[in-house]
Amino acid sequence: KKNYYEILNLLRKIESNSKITQRKLAKDLGYSLGKLNYVLKSLKAKGILKVKNFKKNPNKISYIYLLTPKGAAEKTRITMRYMKIVSEEYDKLKKDLNS
Repeated sequence: KKNYYEILNLLRKIESNSKITQRKLAKDLGYSLGKLNYVLKSLKAKGILKVKNFKKNPNKISYIYLLTPKGAAEKTRITMRYMKIVSEEYDKLKKDLNS
C-alpha cells in the first residue's frame, strides 16, 4: 500500500510542476536524492516519465519531468488501486469496530 501511495504522490507532484527540482521532490517525498534518482530512472525506463533538460538554461542540471500517455494511464491505475486498498481497510475497520 505504501508503495502505491509514494508513487502516486511522486506522479502527482511531477504532473503539477514539471520543472520541480530533484532536491525539492526528494525533500517533499522524504527521499534521499539517490533514492529519488533511482525511482525517476526506473519510471523513465518503464516509459512512464519523460525527462528533458532545459536546452538554453546555463544550469545543465535543470530538468523538466513529463508524464507520458502511459504515465498518465499508470497514474490512473495506481489511483484506482490505492482507493480500493483504502476502501477495503476502511470497511474492515468499520466491521471490527461494530463487532
